[in-house]
Amino acid sequence: MILAGGKGTRLQALTKKIAKPAVSYGGKYRIIDFPLSNCANSDITSVGVLTQYESSELNTYVGNGEKWGLNGVRSLTSVLTPKQTDEGSNWYLGTADAIYQNIDWLDRVDPEYVLILSGDHIYSCTYLEMLKKTIEEHADCCIAVYPVPIEEASRFGILVTDENDNITDFQEKPKKPVSNLASMGIYIFPYKVLRAELVADHKDPDSDHDFGKNIMPKMMKDGKKMVAYTYQGYWKDVGTVTSLHEANMDLLLSGDPTTNLYTVQGSNKIYSEDANSTPQYIGPRAEVKDSLVNQGATILGSIEHCVVSGEVVVEEGASCKNTVIMNGAHIERGARVEDAIIGPDTLVGKNEDINLENDGIVLYVNGKAGK
Repeated sequence: MILAGGKGTRLQALTKKIAKPAVSYGGKYRIIDFPLSNCANSDITSVGVLTQYESSELNTYVGNGEKWGLNGVRSLTSVLTPKQTDEGSNWYLGTADAIYQNIDWLDRVDPEYVLILSGDHIYSCTYLEMLKKTIEEHADCCIAVYPVPIEEASRFGILVTDENDNITDFQEKPKKPVSNLASMGIYIFPYKVLRAELVADHKDPDSDHDFGKNIMPKMMKDGKKMVAYTYQGYWKDVGTVTSLHEANMDLLLSGDPTTNLYTVQGSNKIYSEDANSTPQYIGPRAEVKDSLVNQGATILGSIEHCVVSGEVVVEEGASCKNTVIMNGAHIERGARVEDAIIGPDTLVGKNEDINLENDGIVLYVNGKAGK
């Protein structure tokens, strides 16, 4: 069950008309490609994608799961949106409520275990080792954790564990964290346990119907067997303009050496939509250094330390440095861009300068800049 309904307001104009999981990343992907590919690589055959905010484009993109091989006689991908019932039409009130509203769908699938994921994180893995640990430990819940710098820990749900990985405390975004083990928002439950917890939470009028705020603390209080699975590898929560830019830059050879998204061998690949674009074209006087350039792009000017999506045009005499250029953007002659994300289908005009003062990472969409 992939939770993909968040607004992603900190991504500003990028999520004004589309849901955060549908935002472009890495030159050729969308963020939702990563959890869906991870499911496919884990041999998971039943996937529900729960959407809500500005979901039309995301719903169309996910479709029946064909891009990730999650359609067919023995597999099922369903887009699950809030629906009207006898009780009225209800938005998902929280992460737990979103799953609760789709209990009927889960009952029809009749799983032994349920994997719950966020639809807006960048990482490449399978969930098989985590499932194995859940089964071997007879856990009521297994939570994937990722060590983060202690100064950033207050942004996350924080877990405390003993020497056997049993969870002894769970703190939701604490002001003074006592651990640096951050919850990745990846949970595995035996379905019988999950179902009972969701039904009880739904009946609680004081609940926010959220896994981190309500379900996990209640399970801890009730003495449920809860274990942590420590994830080894690259993981990024791209919740801000700066973190999205950083995650793109990590893909370059000069970026984060732990990033394995483009170097994974064998079957653990990231799948996406084939845009059927023309080949990329690098002009005779173009300068391209330390950059990723997707198909359909035309580079006539200079790019350095950039991630360039499809159908982008960088005219002769234009220069871009340390910049993410999203699908269909056009950089005209003489323009200079540094330390920025240029939004989809955005025009940077002739001789226009974007962020040459290096005022952090800026987002430039349709003539407007923001941080």
